[in-house]
Amino acid sequence: MHETDSPNRKSRRLALRPLLRCAILTIGLGTTAVVGGVTAVVGAYYYAAPGLPEAETIRDIPLQIPLRVFSRDGRLVSEIGERRRILIDYEDVPEHVLQAFIAAEDRRFFEHPGIDYQGILRSFFRLVKSGGQISGGGSTLTQQLARDYFLNLEQTYVRKLREAFLAWKIEREFDKEQIMALFLNKMFFGQRAYGVAAAARVYFNKPLAQLNVAEAATLAGVLPAPSRYNPVRSPANARMRRGYVLGRMLDLGYIDAETYEQSISWPMESTLHGAAVELNAPYVAEMVRREMLSRYGEAAYTAGYQVVTALDSRLQQGANYALRNGLLEFTRRRGYRGPVARVELDEALPATPLVEWPIEIRELLDAYAPGGLLNAVVVTLNADDSATAILRDGESVTLPWQGLSWANPYVDGVSTGPAPESVADVLQVGDVIRVMPTTSGFWALAQAPEAQAAIVSMDPEDGAITSLAGGFDFATSKFNRVTQAYRQPGSSFKPFIYSAALEQGNTAATVVDDSPVVIRSSELEAVWRPLNYSGRFYGPTRLREALTRSMNLVSVRLLLYETGIRNAVRHIAKFGFGDTALPPNGSLALGGGNATPLDMVQAYATIANGGLAIKPYVIDAIYDAEGRTLYRADPAVACEACVAKTAQAPFFDAAEPMALDEMADIALTYKPDASVDPELFADVRVAERAISAQNAFLIQDMMRDVIRRGTGRRALVLGRRDLSGKTGTSNDRRDAWFGGFNADLASVVWVGHDDERPLGPREEGSRTALPIWIEFARIAFEGVPERQMEMPDGIVTVRIDRNTGCPAGAGQPGATFELFREGHVPECDIVQDLPDLFNDASAEGEDPEAEPETLF
Repeated sequence: MHETDSPNRKSRRLALRPLLRCAILTIGLGTTAVVGGVTAVVGAYYYAAPGLPEAETIRDIPLQIPLRVFSRDGRLVSEIGERRRILIDYEDVPEHVLQAFIAAEDRRFFEHPGIDYQGILRSFFRLVKSGGQISGGGSTLTQQLARDYFLNLEQTYVRKLREAFLAWKIEREFDKEQIMALFLNKMFFGQRAYGVAAAARVYFNKPLAQLNVAEAATLAGVLPAPSRYNPVRSPANARMRRGYVLGRMLDLGYIDAETYEQSISWPMESTLHGAAVELNAPYVAEMVRREMLSRYGEAAYTAGYQVVTALDSRLQQGANYALRNGLLEFTRRRGYRGPVARVELDEALPATPLVEWPIEIRELLDAYAPGGLLNAVVVTLNADDSATAILRDGESVTLPWQGLSWANPYVDGVSTGPAPESVADVLQVGDVIRVMPTTSGFWALAQAPEAQAAIVSMDPEDGAITSLAGGFDFATSKFNRVTQAYRQPGSSFKPFIYSAALEQGNTAATVVDDSPVVIRSSELEAVWRPLNYSGRFYGPTRLREALTRSMNLVSVRLLLYETGIRNAVRHIAKFGFGDTALPPNGSLALGGGNATPLDMVQAYATIANGGLAIKPYVIDAIYDAEGRTLYRADPAVACEACVAKTAQAPFFDAAEPMALDEMADIALTYKPDASVDPELFADVRVAERAISAQNAFLIQDMMRDVIRRGTGRRALVLGRRDLSGKTGTSNDRRDAWFGGFNADLASVVWVGHDDERPLGPREEGSRTALPIWIEFARIAFEGVPERQMEMPDGIVTVRIDRNTGCPAGAGQPGATFELFREGHVPECDIVQDLPDLFNDASAEGEDPEAEPETLF
């Protein structure tokens, strides 16, 4: 009694019929060979078939929506996700687009049954020639579709076998038009574009129906290696592949010679389109990505989440501009390191279209240039000491002497060579260089800085991170120096030492001797002899003057003999610093611990808001794909009246789904209501107090003198009276800092090398970091009225002697006004007859622009 065929057995047998025909054709001569080939195919099929998925499942193409990140005012910061996809039907595909893919990938697509024996033979001969090495090629469109849906790219015999059999199953389930549509919807085209319609948008900003022959050939040429052949990554490679596809289309009769010539000369567009990023904040986008991945797993990239950050687009743009310009200015001071590369140029080459230049030159021009700089090759040196260069798009630009004269030769990071006297001292024909347009309208020679920088700003009221740039160029270094770089803050840490001293009963008028200190410390493992920047000693000095002029020895004595290390550590920890920033030894006085710029701005914001410990945050709200609220930030706020700015923030109604443009409109038109009744927000969380309002007010006022007449006096160019700040420089000038604030905004700038090399002679906080902060503040405070902390209760003003800090008698010359907490006015009758040390900083031989170095 024979067994009835099951449906599965029957389907397998039906599937074997065309396989057997193919085997007979491809095995070759002789009955024995034919029988052996048929047996091998049958055995292989029964071996592989049980593990193959059902072909019908290929219909399910998930419409994945990327994660989108916005600023608080509705600007798109980033679109994060592996895939952009626009589904199309076969009828939507123009004929010349179909022909381009057929010519490039599978000219017999409409003829073969899923496996092309001619392609198999070609692959077989390549296998023999390569000595058994399996390589790509020979796969039909159907096989590629099978591989991309269900299999991996590993070059093994088993994978090839499964690919072939799955292609047969697909051909049995779908007609050719359906397979072509699935292929064009599925394949990866680089730059996160999946499917030909998405690729048309990403590379050409066009709907599929509007692609011309040249653009269709470009997309078809991308498929073998999307990361290498896409026109954004390498226009030269994309041009080469386009030429190949157009040649195949001509050979197959899909286009005529005239169309071929027009298409081969069509300009290669190399601009990335798609969702238009409106605000450059990649380090913030990465912070958001990590947080979303932690919350939602891999669904964060595909479920259409929308994140509104605390970023203010105006402040973020200012931070980007200030950091980039400041680092470029710094690298000019350190000397020109020479061209990126040097090539041999034929004399006739500059007159030749760039598309005809040697591939090695075009690849150099196509290479990524960090920080918005542009690659160029020098083609002529001119008699007026200018140079002519060609950019990657073929544009010719002139670099006048004004844009070249800065280029003293780099020597060793400490010194530079002599100033150039002519263009020939700087450039040669064939130099591949970096250039940039200037705001003055001319082109200038540039180079990527070796140093790095970070800038971050925070709202002192609630800890919202309103701008953040963690480095010069995110694409070349994703290390976020705002949150991840633990560096010595140097003298920028001194305000917290002084705050601790005030807490222990000292005043801004307390006099401390600026004289040599020798300390034997087991923690420091050496005898420690801290010095002032100038190497000089200034004797008895009031604390206000010592902070203004950043005197190291006063800070050390203040910590060790007036405050106590334990008391200081306990007090300063309330600003949010961790253990790494608080070494329990004398180096604490000079910022000898390690802190991030985010740590520093959080601590400065605590001073700025009157002493309340706010916590930094970057995510305001999270919404799902329909606009429903999933999360809203609820920060503790520095708000004595308990009316939180965040309670009025432009959040969206969780009950009703909203479109992105609606949410952006609400955010952009939001204006806080000054008439809000405080009782409505009685449940708002108020930040805990870190230091008293009187302590914060006194430190703010002392730090204002740093800008009025101390190491931060360059900031006077801003023309504001509400700014407080402090410079900082670490050992050997490895780190340069400046932090500043008013009642509305706190911000910190750090500059240094990632490997902690010295920045170079005279590269202190006042020269290297402060100019970046000034440029940022110029943008941040434009049109913003002055606002500083109001004097709290418990503060009195007393006229004192400049030298002793004691209350001055009526009519006493050389007196000044000082602020004190009630009950802390010094009680002393005798005014010592000391020279006036504090009338003019420059008279003391201390450069008011220089930052005292931390030496220990």
